[in-house]
Order: sequence, then structure tokens, then C-alpha cells
Amino acid sequence: VALIPIDYSDEQLLAMLRSADERERGFRQFMALYQQGVYRHVRRMLAHHEDTNDVVQNTFVKAYRGLGNFEGRRSLATWLYRIATNEALTFLEGRKRRQTDNLDDGLHQLPVGADSVSDSDDILRRLEAAIQALPDKQKAVFNLRYYDEMPYDEMSEVFGTSVGALKASYHHAAKKVEAFLRSTIIS
Repeated sequence: VALIPIDYSDEQLLAMLRSADERERGFRQFMALYQQGVYRHVRRMLAHHEDTNDVVQNTFVKAYRGLGNFEGRRSLATWLYRIATNEALTFLEGRKRRQTDNLDDGLHQLPVGADSVSDSDDILRRLEAAIQALPDKQKAVFNLRYYDEMPYDEMSEVFGTSVGALKASYHHAAKKVEAFLRSTIIS
């Protein structure tokens, strides 16, 4: 049975999540409200559906287990995105370690499309390749700002760093994406 997300306030959701009688229903609403956004955020960082599903599942498990420690200093969404970002970065770091342990592993690159690929598909493929080439933290910052349009002050809470550092990280990421796109344009 699909659950229709209801736009509860953080206070309403927290009340349900902290109530023994309402915890399960509250968590289902919490997931219904945030699962798609968290999935999109993690997918942009990982690029593979199976890996993304694993990280999203781990994110919600950690959130469920950590609800007792939620202090309410930030919004539930910001808290959840911080968990998701950390889980995705941990996954990427683990993958890097496994790749360096196995020298036969090649770099994961997006497949080059056939000649019949439309210009817009080609541009999207190049943009995705450019984003995937970014360092992990820059990739996360770029995705949250560019795709999710998250304000820098919320991002600061997600990453636990200053707004200035995030602006610099986004600026460097955007310049790298731009340079990558310019270098792949065939005249």
C-alpha cells in the first residue's frame, strides 16, 4: 500500500516518531516525505541505482536508530541530508579503497552513446560525466546547490562547515564542470 506523504511539520513528525503508538506510522510518513529527495541526492553522487538504493536504505536505518539523539537544532530534512551525504561519502571512500586494493579495476565511466543519441542526451551525459569526475565532497556540494537549490546556510549544517568554505567548494566544482564540458566539445 503506497503511502501518500502528508506535509507534516517537523514538530508533528517528531511527536509521532517519539510516541510508542505512532512511531511506525510516523516513520512511514517521514520516509514518504523524504525518500525521493534523498534518493535523487544520493543518486547524483553515486550514479548507480543499486548502490544508491543501498545507501538510501542505510540512511533511513541510521535515521530511525538516531531519532532519539535528534536535538531539533536543525530541520529534519537537513539532518537527514547530512546522514545521506555522510553515508554516500563513506560508500565512495570504501569503493576507492577496494579499487586501490584491486589493480585490475578500471575507472567507472559513463558509456559513450551511439551516433543516434540526441544533442540534449549528449549534453546531459557530458554533464553527468563532469559531475562524476569531481572529488566526492565537491560532487555533493555541487549536487545540493545546483540540483536541489539548497541554501548555503542549510548546506553548512549538512556538511558541518562554514558558508564561505561551501561557496568556495561550489565555485571550484562549477569551474571544473565548465572546464570538463569545454574540453569535451567536439567542433
